[in-house]
Amino acid sequence: MAKKESQPKQLFEREYVVPLRRGWLKVPKYKRGNKAVKTLKEFIARHMKIYDRDLNKVKIDVNLNNELRFRGIKKPPAKIKVRARKFDNDFVNVELVNLHTHIQFKIKREERLKKKEEKKQEVKEEKKKVDVEDFKKIEEVKKEDSIEKIKKKI
Repeated sequence: MAKKESQPKQLFEREYVVPLRRGWLKVPKYKRGNKAVKTLKEFIARHMKIYDRDLNKVKIDVNLNNELRFRGIKKPPAKIKVRARKFDNDFVNVELVNLHTHIQFKIKREERLKKKEEKKQEVKEEKKKVDVEDFKKIEEVKKEDSIEKIKKKI
């Protein structure tokens, strides 16, 4: 069996309404989406007490990223409500608080499909083990038959 890796311990969780407009108004229109993401990361790094302010330690969820870029690069949202979770290894995961219902259903469907695939994989592995055991038994029987034939010839 594979060893289960220990998950980092969650220290605390907070919800914020992040003002993005303050950041993206200072740049040209074609850079606003990227600046909104950077502004979000800077805000989280400041408020979640990442002491070196390393933006690589702030991880943004896929759904949050999609929400930031939903209207295109030129017009990101002015503010957004997020949930930030800090772990003991100084990483912060940021996710959207209020997901749209169609996104929630999509996530649940993907989880169900993932579980089905895992079950199929387990069944396939069990079947493979059984096939290997059967193959070993067949090989033993063939060896016994060949030994008996040799004895008959002698």
